[in-house]
Amino acid sequence: MIWISGLSGFFFALLTLHGADVGETKRNSLKEPDVPFPPACPTAENLAAICHHGQGRPRYLSSFFPNSRVSHFRRRGDAINRMESWYSLCCNRQQEQILCCTQQAWKQVLSQFCIEESSTMTSAYVCCADRGEARWTCFNSELPNPNYDPIPGYTAPPVPEVSTFTFDANAC
Repeated sequence: MIWISGLSGFFFALLTLHGADVGETKRNSLKEPDVPFPPACPTAENLAAICHHGQGRPRYLSSFFPNSRVSHFRRRGDAINRMESWYSLCCNRQQEQILCCTQQAWKQVLSQFCIEESSTMTSAYVCCADRGEARWTCFNSELPNPNYDPIPGYTAPPVPEVSTFTFDANAC
């Protein structure tokens, strides 16, 4: 009898220490940063929003992230920052090159993201395991903001430029 009550007391204490809510699971109980990922592939349908509402979409400064346990979110934020920077370069090109340029930027950013993901000791983002078209199809599914809608009232802070984008006009 003492053993059973001791076991149930231990279980109760364990639940209490971990902040468990037995009746309902709470999302983001670890206070993880919200980094909507992955970004959608640029298309003729979302290109105007990409080019005209870029300053209305989030950027992720280092101060946005806690100091530990979120390096995978930090890599996602860095990829978004890089992509938005490169999109702005593409949107300043000749009209007939903009879509091709943004699609190249999208693929280059996500390729670099996968390289960074695979260089860690943690599991890489699921799409990074795929190759070729399968990777791009994976990244372009279950999108949090497929239309690149801006956040009303939000203005993106300036973000330091990370690396150089190489656009190949001959690939269009």
